[in-house]
Amino acid sequence: MATMSESATGAASDAGQIRIQVCYATPSIQALKELSVPAGTLLHDGIKRSGLLEEIREIDLSCWRVGIYGKLKALDTVLRDRDRIEIYRPLIADPMESRRKRADKKAR
Repeated sequence: MATMSESATGAASDAGQIRIQVCYATPSIQALKELSVPAGTLLHDGIKRSGLLEEIREIDLSCWRVGIYGKLKALDTVLRDRDRIEIYRPLIADPMESRRKRADKKAR
């Protein structure tokens, strides 16, 4: 018999599965994949299973950073139920330099 908390989390966790989300965003692309993976799946494998690497060829996990709920994580991190994996693009501009340029424009 399932308890209240078990039935609220759904059938995915009942079969040794966990539910995760994988997200990636640019100004022109917003991708969010929800999927069930086996318990013990690594972060890198969760991204692969989402299909985003095939759909969005620009993603390069060899040098891009990834995280779970805004905290940087290693690709060999073991996923937990309801984790949201985020793929971070490299910065195209130094934030401090951009701020200096904006401040200089305002000062004129």
